[in-house]
Amino acid sequence: MIEYDFKNVYRPSDDTYLIVDYFKHHIDFNYFDGIIPLENVRYLLDMGTGTGYLALFFQIVKTRIPKFNPKIIASDILKEAINLAKLNEKLNNFKGEIEFIHSDLFKSFPKIYKQCLDIIVFNPPYLPSFVEKIDPKQKIDRSWDGGEEGFEIFIDFISQAKEFLRKETKARIYYICSSRTKLNLFYNMIKERGFKNTILERRHIFLEDIYLNMLETYPD
Repeated sequence: MIEYDFKNVYRPSDDTYLIVDYFKHHIDFNYFDGIIPLENVRYLLDMGTGTGYLALFFQIVKTRIPKFNPKIIASDILKEAINLAKLNEKLNNFKGEIEFIHSDLFKSFPKIYKQCLDIIVFNPPYLPSFVEKIDPKQKIDRSWDGGEEGFEIFIDFISQAKEFLRKETKARIYYICSSRTKLNLFYNMIKERGFKNTILERRHIFLEDIYLNMLETYPD
């Protein structure tokens, strides 16, 4: 059960469902994505949670797979999104089980989460800004506007994320990007920042392809 805020908060859409469909088939009773033992997934972050849909999905998975028991954290830059996600948590009969953090990427994250996160899932704003936009930006624009090239916000995100990823195990980042950006340039920038990128799924939506990707850090 999900309540929406069409004016300010991004509603679940094809990119959201691409992530959910993937993990429906890649979390079993022993492994996360076929390789990470479930007991090694202690902290899972839904960055840019919006309505809380992805955080709630993983919280529901916890109720069905006993060995999958991470602390679920959900963050968003918009206070409206945090309030809506908390409402949706209650509508789905979870009471204070998800930790919500109001933050612009990691800028307001508690220090206790540094080098703690095992999995980050991020459906970021991934489309290029409209150069000639008549109306001033609205809050809902934060859900799609990834910067002039479409990936500036995500590059800022991975630059901050390294400080919060757990080093003892192979922490991973799962994220969405679009063929409407300069993908070769984008992937090269990711590699320059010390991450290995793997394309997991592709889905054609109208005039673009959207990709679900996975990032791992290269060994030091």
